[in-house]
Amino acid sequence: MILLISFLTASFSLSLNMAASRDAILSSFKAGNALKIISGINNFDVEVVRKVSAAASLGGASFVDIACDAELIKAAKASSSIPVCVSSIEPQKFVDAVEAGADMVEIGNYDYLYDEGILFSPEDIIRLTKLTRKYLPDIVLSVTIPHTLLLHEQISLAQALEGLGADIIQTEGKMSIKPQGMGVQESIELASPTIASAYAISRAVKIPVMCASGLNDITAPLAIAAGARGVGIGSMVNKLTSISQMTLAVAALSRSLGRKVPDQSSTPAEPISDFAVTACEAVSSVQSKICM
Repeated sequence: MILLISFLTASFSLSLNMAASRDAILSSFKAGNALKIISGINNFDVEVVRKVSAAASLGGASFVDIACDAELIKAAKASSSIPVCVSSIEPQKFVDAVEAGADMVEIGNYDYLYDEGILFSPEDIIRLTKLTRKYLPDIVLSVTIPHTLLLHEQISLAQALEGLGADIIQTEGKMSIKPQGMGVQESIELASPTIASAYAISRAVKIPVMCASGLNDITAPLAIAAGARGVGIGSMVNKLTSISQMTLAVAALSRSLGRKVPDQSSTPAEPISDFAVTACEAVSSVQSKICM
């Protein structure tokens, strides 16, 4: 009897901890200003992951998204104080990742697969989602809708995924332009496909939509205005070379979303890339307009 009571107490405590963890992870989506910093599904460079994770934490992001690998998870956890999301298209790998400390999982970040000519049908995404929920019924699950689908197919798939227990729907967009610079007009052109998907899908499902692909701190507020409850940012941060540069970029993103930015007084003053400088300077002059 004593052993049974102890077991039930431990199980109840575990359930409470998991519920608290879910609530904490999803809280920024409820607030409508979730910020995910993406290291990359195909980036297995431990040093880069450490830098991106540290910068995400220092700059005020909600969580960091890394490749599905136990060593990377440990590096990210040791470098930051925010939840860690892992991305993969192999659901069985999520189990080991969660055991290694991952706080949430994501089916997505397909970019490198598109480069290899690999595309995903709605049936493919549904199958991966079912398998993930079979292995991990309680973990926070984000699923990316392939941009290669027609918009009505994206909407139908998002509704199906909501029914299968997905917690978050992520949109993406094709990088159809290769701008020489990155001013306001180029930023908006680059982000328009994923923002369009976020607009349509957010009106068709009740779960939060996260907008990703081609966003920066100029266009992140536009994604929120379109209906997204959060944004995923990769290249604006992970293409930089130092933690201080990355932190400044993340802080600019956080401010553009109205997120609280931790004290940066300890961050070394160091110039960031032309891309991030342009974004940081432009947002101060256009933020009031794009948030209207």
